[in-house]
Amino acid sequence: MHVQDKNILITGGSGGLGSEMAKLLASQGATVFILDLNELQGNALVHHIQETGGQAYFFQMDLTSETDWENVIKAIVKIAGRIDVLVNNAGINIRKPIEEMSLQEWNTMMLVNVGSVFLGTKHVLPVMRSQGGGAIINTSSVCGLIGHRYTPEAYTTTKGAVTLLTKSIASRYAKDGIRCNSVHPSTVDTPLVQEMFKDPIKKQQRLDEVPLGRLAKASDVANAVVYLASDEASFINGIALPVDGGVTCC
Repeated sequence: MHVQDKNILITGGSGGLGSEMAKLLASQGATVFILDLNELQGNALVHHIQETGGQAYFFQMDLTSETDWENVIKAIVKIAGRIDVLVNNAGINIRKPIEEMSLQEWNTMMLVNVGSVFLGTKHVLPVMRSQGGGAIINTSSVCGLIGHRYTPEAYTTTKGAVTLLTKSIASRYAKDGIRCNSVHPSTVDTPLVQEMFKDPIKKQQRLDEVPLGRLAKASDVANAVVYLASDEASFINGIALPVDGGVTCC
């Protein structure tokens, strides 16, 4: 996939899925800009990427702050001259069913999972329009496509919002050469999930719902992002791409 010399922003990029995306994109010749609150992890990731021959920068920021977005976008444009791809990857999950969740917790989920996508998109669009195009990739979830019985309603709601925000941006800004797509992972094998899987019932529930019989790997999701960021995906716009082993086809 051709992402050589592209300037790619990744929110929530210092750990988990985001760090896998950053490492893979950098290994393919992209310059990655990691946007996250976790300074220690972010700087460690930049050091790792640079040690392995890649190019990376870290910006500590509150992804729900419009002022932070304005300042960071200006700084990146000053460094790189252009922004080719934004990956809106940051997200949280307060694991409570709707009857136990407070309004404040609901609003926090909406602010982080949807608000950060709104702000990132809002502030890269003028840059991409002025340079003649770009790509936005949003990390949603299978929960942005289906009602998932094992997942809290608030998380599903936020990811559903990201799915349709993606399609709205894709339809409105394609005329400016800007593509917008979303990726929809099923349960990804991460340390957090392994902790959850100490409960054998929960582990079996998640495995049983996947036709391919295994969890998604972080690299499965990162590979999908590399494709959507690449020149080979230049005619791919407005899709919701499941990376789910078949969960959403059942």
